[in-house]
Amino acid sequence: MNKPKLVVGITQGDSNGIGYEVLIKSLADSRILDSFTPVVYGSSKIFGFYRKQLHEIEQMDTYVIHTAKDVHQKRINIVNCLPENFYAEPGQPSPDSAKAAMLSLSAAVKDLKDGYIDVLVTGPINKRAMTAEGFGFTGHTEYLQDAFGAREIAMIMVSPQLRVAVATGHIPLKDVPSSITKEGILSKLRLMNESLERDFAIPKPKIAVLGLNPHCGDGGLLGDEEKEIILPAVLQAQEEGILAFGPYSPDGFFGLGNYGRFDATLAMYHDQGLGPFKALAFSEGVNYTAGLPVVRTSPDHGTAYDMAGRDEADPHSMLHAIYTAIDIFNNRLAYDELHSGKMRLER
Repeated sequence: MNKPKLVVGITQGDSNGIGYEVLIKSLADSRILDSFTPVVYGSSKIFGFYRKQLHEIEQMDTYVIHTAKDVHQKRINIVNCLPENFYAEPGQPSPDSAKAAMLSLSAAVKDLKDGYIDVLVTGPINKRAMTAEGFGFTGHTEYLQDAFGAREIAMIMVSPQLRVAVATGHIPLKDVPSSITKEGILSKLRLMNESLERDFAIPKPKIAVLGLNPHCGDGGLLGDEEKEIILPAVLQAQEEGILAFGPYSPDGFFGLGNYGRFDATLAMYHDQGLGPFKALAFSEGVNYTAGLPVVRTSPDHGTAYDMAGRDEADPHSMLHAIYTAIDIFNNRLAYDELHSGKMRLER
């Protein structure tokens, strides 16, 4: 008996950026339909507009539906959730493209909640433009946390070489020191440990923790957060059975390749972790939201307006996002089945 294919929902993101180009290139090989069933949330008209800009891609088999409940297993399904008179303006943000991104995301999340799609892959958005149109969240991560009522989440950047999470997320740099707490770091380490085991099938994962200050504070000369907050959190995590280590000075940690000794790294703030990650793994990087009851991934790049409509965008990050979501979904199934079996045996 053949295993049923997963249904992968993909939001268009900002229609004026490279979202359509990378998803069209990712789905261009018809053999991909043997692996999963794609559902694109956006506009069949805009899909066709961008496909015509891509010189090496000919006609693609698409199928227009109202919801993912009506998917065609051998087609690229498109949920038309934008107004009929909507059109794209490649290369610049606009109020309409921000509203379209919001409509795409809302329709996909509804189908995800209803169980019509198995995983969600989100295209790149312009957060500032969406905020101006009333989005109300600083990004996909926070929106999905609210939509699914998740108590604790973590953004984990994933590639074949490394995995990086951040302790403080999308906040101004000036607010980072006051936002770092022992309990906050502990909470992220617990979630990372659980996600690495369940989502990535890594037993007893090893997690590195970075310091906040240059040279980890130089013994207090440059700051005492390492001694007063970060180290106590690491020690507490170890007492709980989590294989956490550190704090490590970020420059040497990445520069010397020490990240390769660990299954994941917890950075203290956004650019401390994502800067090195994108330098090392940009074309294959994936943004994964740990802690949600559903699986969501995204490419690790933005809208790239300067490349939009030019047939220049690299689809590899989108492809990695799709297949990472599928792998995580399957890992969760195997993990839950194994542990439910253990629970039955223990009874």
